[in-house]
Parts: sequence; structure tokens; C-alpha cells
Amino acid sequence: MRIHIVLTGRADPGGDQFPGQLELPEDSHVSDAVAAIKDSLPEGESLPKSCLLAVAGRHLGTLDQHENRLLADGQELLLIAPMAGG
Repeated sequence: MRIHIVLTGRADPGGDQFPGQLELPEDSHVSDAVAAIKDSLPEGESLPKSCLLAVAGRHLGTLDQHENRLLADGQELLLIAPMAGG
């Protein structure tokens, strides 16, 4: 199945190396997608553990601690990197 990946906020995990979509086996969960994203990043690059995750408009938690729901073909996994400023 194909999952669309969207990254927003202030994060630079290797620029063009960040996947816009993932091919995952059927019955994959959010943790499978997160692992695939981490594996696709260049060596030494990472996303902040405090990135928020959402699927189908539902907040699931952070990159580090999230609800591990089942994904469906064509869904969008949104990663919201933390922002600072004032």
C-alpha cells in the first residue's frame, strides 16, 4: 500500500531525501511508517522526537510516543515538527 508523507514546521531531515510517499506492506501500522521514514534519512540525520503525528486528521501523539493505529492505502501521515519563536 502507498502512504503519503507530509512534513511541516521547522525540520530539515536531509531535504530532497525525505520521502513524499512510502510503499508499505498491507496491514502496516504507524510505527512501520515511522521506522521507514527514519531508515530513509541520511546517516546522522533525524527528526525531532517531539514531532507530532496525525493520520486522517486525527492527532496520534509524537514521533516518540504515539497511538499505533493501522494504516490504509492512500492515507496521509502528517509530521508536524516543533516551531520556536516569538
